[in-house]
Formats: sequence, C-alpha cells, structure tokens
Amino acid sequence: MALTDTAIRNAKPGAKPVKLFDAAGLYLLVQPTGSKLWRLKYRFGGSEKLLALGAYPDGPLRGARERRDAERRKLADGIDPGQARKADNAAKKVAAANSFEAVARAWWANWSPTRSARHADQVLRRLEADVLSEIGTIPVASITAPQILAVSIKIERRGAVDIAKRAYQTCGQVLRYAVAHGLAERNAAADVKPSDALKPTRKENYARVDVKDVPELLRKIDGYDGSVYTRLALRLMALTFVRTSELIGARWKEFDLDAAEWRIPPERMKMKTPHIVPLSRQALAVLIDLDKLRAGRALLFPGEHDHDKPMSNNTILFALYRMGYHSRMTGHGFRGIASTILHEQGHRHDLIELQLAHQERNSVSASYNHATYLPQRRKMMQAWADHLDRLRKGATVLPYKAA
Repeated sequence: MALTDTAIRNAKPGAKPVKLFDAAGLYLLVQPTGSKLWRLKYRFGGSEKLLALGAYPDGPLRGARERRDAERRKLADGIDPGQARKADNAAKKVAAANSFEAVARAWWANWSPTRSARHADQVLRRLEADVLSEIGTIPVASITAPQILAVSIKIERRGAVDIAKRAYQTCGQVLRYAVAHGLAERNAAADVKPSDALKPTRKENYARVDVKDVPELLRKIDGYDGSVYTRLALRLMALTFVRTSELIGARWKEFDLDAAEWRIPPERMKMKTPHIVPLSRQALAVLIDLDKLRAGRALLFPGEHDHDKPMSNNTILFALYRMGYHSRMTGHGFRGIASTILHEQGHRHDLIELQLAHQERNSVSASYNHATYLPQRRKMMQAWADHLDRLRKGATVLPYKAA
C-alpha cells in the first residue's frame, strides 16, 4: 500500500531502523533517533543499489515521488542515477574550485603583496561587497561580458560611477589571471569597455600633479614669497578642496569658528544648495592668520586693488605658475587630489562625494542634504588635514595604483 502523509507523520521510531515503503522502490527510513529519510532502491547492471532523496519533512511525500520519477527516467535511458549524481557532485566541486570568487581571491593573493595594505584591503572589500556577491559562484570560464557589465551598472545606479568602472577593470584583471593559469580560455571583460554601457562622466580638463608630487607642492606653498593672502588661500584650498570660485568669494559671515564650520550659501554653490565644510584644526589656524589681516573687510581674500571685490580667479593659477606648476596644476586640481587620496585611504565614497558637493540635489532635499553625515565628514576632514601635515613633513608616500 502506498504511503500517506498521515502515516508518515504518525510513524514512530523504534529500537531499529524501520522502512515504510511507497511504490517503485521509494521508501521512508525511520531512524531510531527519529529522523526520517527518503531512499530509492533500484537495480542497475544486475546489482541492487540505493540512492538518498533527502529528508522528511523538508522533502514532503509529493516531492520525494517527483525525485523518484526523475531518477527512474535516467534508468530508462540507461543511466545509473547514483553514478550520475557522483559525476554531478564532482563537476560542482571543480566549478566551485574554479568559481569567479575562488579565482578572484587567488588573483588578489598574488596581486596584493606589491601594493599598500590599505589599498589592497580596499580592493578586496570592493570585490566582496559589489562583485563576489553577484557573480562569485559562477565558474570563471563561463563568465560573460554582460554579467560583468550588469554588476557595474548596479554599482553605477547608486551614484558611484568611478567605482563601477573600477569594478569592471578589476574583473578584467581577475579574468586575465584565469587565462594565464589555464582556468579560462579567454577574458570576457576585454570584449567591451565600461563606456559601452556605463554613463559617461563629465570630463573636466583640470591639470593636477601626481599624488607622489603632493609633498613638494605643499612645501612650495608654505614657502611662497608672493602675497600672504595668496599663500593662505592656497593652504585653505588644499585643506578644504572647495572650488576656486567658492574659495575666493568667501566672506567672514559664512564662518562659525566656534562650531568649526564654513557654511557656503546656495547662491555661491554650483549646485545652488547650501554646503557645509567642516573645518579641521589646521584650517582654523589658517583662518586665525587671515583674521589678523582682516582690517574690517567682509571678504577673506580681497582683491589687490579693490578690497571690496574678491581676488581674481587667476590669482591661484598664476601663483602655481610661479611655483613651477604651469600646465601641471590648477586650483581645481586640489579636488581631484583629495578625491584620489581619500578613496585610496578607504574613506566612504558617499562622504567624499558629499564633501566635494558633487551630489545632485532637488528643491525638496536641499534643506537638509548639505548636513548629511556631517559628523563623519568632520572626522574625514580632520584625517585629511593630518595626512597633509604628514606629507608636508616628509612622510613616506605610497605609490597609487588603480584597481
């Protein structure tokens, strides 16, 4: 008689295993411990064999019968279900050993020793958070360009365009490693470029020095022998990485030295929304020096001839020219330098973008977006100022290598 759900539920364990038969070789094995296991008895090549089909109640009676029928169809095709399962398990083990995640971790272990610990850790965390969670289980030899692009597009949708492109490039490095070690025949990431699917980023031709040249730049700023206003403007720009127009138009009423905040009003911002710049101890020191020169003026950086107007846009640029940075550095270049170093130091992308005032804002969110994550940004800005101090004093500068 075929089994019923009621009979299975009421089956009690005994001193020895008990077999409750259904039909076509399917039976339920009730263990003395109380566990109930589905088994399929069949014959192949003249021998009786046994195949496990799961446990009850995870596998109900109906499901067990469906699995039994599927295995018996293999028998009808001349396939031993037990051997087929072993071959399938072996294939899965091979696939797992050569999964994108396994190969990516092997690539990272090979790649990371020649990079700084901070940079290597950041690349691994990006892989784990954005890539491995999406395509980590796929065999590396089966990875396709659309699958990698899908990962990058998902990253892009949260506003991290640069990280989306870097993720694609890192996947390409992993696949090149796989090809070099005979784990894949080709690098699917080479079929397309990130720009084929990702939104283009607006290119701004603002020259900037390499990260390795920043210490010398900072020391040259300290030794600048031109106007004291220009020297202090360069220092404050390096510490705050605001836009040149935001810096030279700064007014004393925008600063709250007690709160250590610079609140730039919306009419002076590119995005037309207010922006808060947390002031590090070093930035406050610059402001104290500027206050000694204030003489009742409203502007931090008055023009040389007309003190009621801000210094010229070209003042910063010409000062950099005088220091030997013609075509190598602009005032805007400090923003790119800050973004690069802060990202490589592992600071959160969204905090960096907020402090750069890059995020799009609408009329509804404008009233509060400028204060988003302010405590975290304050901590980041102090860390940035401290880092500049170390660079200026001659700290070792680790080479920057893109992921």
